[in-house]
Amino acid sequence: MRSWYKSSIDNFLNQNNDSIIGHLAQGSVRDGFSVEQSQLDTWLCEIDILKDQLRDIENATIFLEFSIPRMGKRIDAILLIHSDKPHVVILEFKIGQNKFISKDIDQVIDYELELKNFHLGSHNADMFSVLVASEYLGQPHNNDGVGCLGKTHIQDYIETIDYTVGNGADGWEESPYKPTPTIIEAARALYSGHKVEEITRNEAGDNITATCVKINEIIDDCKRRHKKTIIFVTGVPGAGKTLVGLNIATQKRDRSPEDHAVLLSGNGPLVKVLTEALARDERDKNGTRIGDARNQVKSFIQIVHHYRDEYIKDKSAPSEHVAIFDEAQRAWDGDTITNWMNRKNRQWVHGESESGFLISTMDRHEDWACIVCLVGGGQELKKGEAGISAWVDAVPDNWQIAISPNIVDSEYNVVNVPQDAQKYKELHLATSMRSFRAEKLSHFVKALLDVDESAKSIYDELRDKYPIRITRDLKLAKDWTRNHARGTERPGMLATSRAQRLIPFAIDSNKGINEIHYFLDGKESNKSSYFLEDAASEFVCQGLELDYSLVCWDADMRFNDSNWQYFNSKNNGAKGIVWQNNKSNQQESKNAYRVLLTRARQGMVIFVPNGNFPPDATRKSEFYDKTYMYFKSLGIEELVGQSIDTGY
Repeated sequence: MRSWYKSSIDNFLNQNNDSIIGHLAQGSVRDGFSVEQSQLDTWLCEIDILKDQLRDIENATIFLEFSIPRMGKRIDAILLIHSDKPHVVILEFKIGQNKFISKDIDQVIDYELELKNFHLGSHNADMFSVLVASEYLGQPHNNDGVGCLGKTHIQDYIETIDYTVGNGADGWEESPYKPTPTIIEAARALYSGHKVEEITRNEAGDNITATCVKINEIIDDCKRRHKKTIIFVTGVPGAGKTLVGLNIATQKRDRSPEDHAVLLSGNGPLVKVLTEALARDERDKNGTRIGDARNQVKSFIQIVHHYRDEYIKDKSAPSEHVAIFDEAQRAWDGDTITNWMNRKNRQWVHGESESGFLISTMDRHEDWACIVCLVGGGQELKKGEAGISAWVDAVPDNWQIAISPNIVDSEYNVVNVPQDAQKYKELHLATSMRSFRAEKLSHFVKALLDVDESAKSIYDELRDKYPIRITRDLKLAKDWTRNHARGTERPGMLATSRAQRLIPFAIDSNKGINEIHYFLDGKESNKSSYFLEDAASEFVCQGLELDYSLVCWDADMRFNDSNWQYFNSKNNGAKGIVWQNNKSNQQESKNAYRVLLTRARQGMVIFVPNGNFPPDATRKSEFYDKTYMYFKSLGIEELVGQSIDTGY
């Protein structure tokens, strides 16, 4: 049931207020919310306003407290007009307010976008968003598509809607809701008690649900039969591997210590952002002190390096019997971790891989244990990342292995798969859910970076659903990105960590931005992504998402007639920055741009500077021009402006 109250408009107008309030209270309690007197008073005020303003409305159904699971919120009221096609009026009330503030307008826009994008019955509906400030006495006006009204103007507003009475709205409420949450939204929803199938769309959601069911079956079997198993879950980019890990960890967080699970990730920015997001929610909803809230979250989401260092010193078995390693392929090989530990004067068994040590910590359990490795392909960003083969090679003889049959695909680079490994098709996530507009985005990016001739044809299929633009004018790029993001949709600027010659444009991806402010703060904060002042590097943004991105392209990766060339910048003392051929980390450079080009869920613009030589030999036009022409050759549309910012 999506709403706590549903009725024909005629029945609503004639129904006793106490009866309506009773339905709302029952729905609130059923969904686990307490009903305070202040909420009852607010509902009663809204009902009185609606009955007064809708008394002459016919052929309509009213919904009160309509659920939006992905957002973890409920729309105050929806009026569904029975017409030739769905006419949906969203009504959000601010009882006691006499003015309209931007965050409330954004809230209503978010509701409209949520229905339009993810509710099948609303895809072709006419949507009307209304914000009602009960004490506002001025004239109605429009703000970014939202009708801003006082309580006495609702009827006049609805009477302006042009429609023909019909049955086009039949089945609107029951039509599928197919959300694609960001990882932050998903974490919040799971933490607050929503099920994973409620917050994911059907195609990817069914796959994710089946994967979680299979993992839980294997975990339960380990516990029941006192055995140890390592599970390898594969998936296409954006398929929801981290969401699987979050779901398992949140499901088990309130159970007995023996059943407790911990999600461990080497992606420090992702862990920090998720921890802070959930801690803020806990503080805001339950009044928990922010420090205590952070500690609660850290009990089931941790940075893997902290976990590793703890159990180097502590020789006992971990408190958790289930450890989930996100982006497991990024664990270091034996030489890299040994050298790093030696430089830090820390204890380490010479030559032992990081994955081998992590498995050994769970092997300390005498009865049972389960490891879940969430594996991405083609995502290595640093030299020394061992890949998934290091995990497979380190599995002890007393452990069983459960794998995705796709583990043998080339992007996972697994050479020796044990013959006795159990294969389960449910352990592969085959459907991307990152971009609800364009599942083909990752295919296009791969073809673009591989200089594959299919890139142009893939883009032709993509262009109507997922806008991509190119420009040499940074101001135009920022304007396009800002103007496309509505409500609280999040724009952001990105650049690789090797992009050293974007400094003339005040773009410095190495200055150490705060990922918590960047991804969580609102429009009022100049540290947030909304300001398009700070550029997040591949290390900051991997695993996180934006709605619209501005990707800044530097001379660290240059197109040269038929292929890419790779460069590192080096500070050459008195001569300043110089570019040097990058011969050893070319795949990491390509993967860095792969990360940037797949961060945006709804669209992106790519900024390629013009170059400025003379006088700057590090920004010659030839470093950039062929890259820009390559993008044009794929059919990507240009943004054209009057003047170009040359970066002085």
